[in-house]
Amino acid sequence: MSGAVSARFYARPTEEVARGLLGHILVSDVGGRRRQTAGKIVEVEAYVGPHDPACHAFGHRRTERTEPLYGEPGTAYVYFTYGMHWCLNAVTEPPDFPAAVLIRALEPIAGFDTMRARRGKAPLCSGPARLCEALGVTGKLNGASLQRGVLRIVEGTKPKRGEIVTGPRIGITQATDWPLRFYLRDSPWVSR
Repeated sequence: MSGAVSARFYARPTEEVARGLLGHILVSDVGGRRRQTAGKIVEVEAYVGPHDPACHAFGHRRTERTEPLYGEPGTAYVYFTYGMHWCLNAVTEPPDFPAAVLIRALEPIAGFDTMRARRGKAPLCSGPARLCEALGVTGKLNGASLQRGVLRIVEGTKPKRGEIVTGPRIGITQATDWPLRFYLRDSPWVSR
């Protein structure tokens, strides 16, 4: 697989990073390289900063949970939701500006047996909690670099013009009409 996406890529406006992540590859070596899993990013959502009511750091809220959002661009922000699911985000923008991109869905490309063993059922990576389970992502990776280590995003294939669909974010209760969900048209792996 290609090299990791640089921290400079993430140090841009969150909406640009969200669109730019589509087509890149999320690689997980959780459990060792023999259990490596990977998938092409096919769906994301942007959480654009302290003015975004759906962002965990809305109003500059700064807690132990949200601290990674204030960190270096290209850092993993992994949080627990509904008392049972992990979700993975890539921190964006300059340090101290809390914004991130939620990775919502992947097209599995490597480690199918490992993914099936972790998930126990299909779909494997269609939805943020499912992809975290399939790739072994937990809170232990909160604050980790996405350029090196067991979890990283590497260069993939840039989608062609017209392949990216924009729409409102889903699964939230605030700012639901903001068009900050981006996904690849016709991908069967996009969350429903």
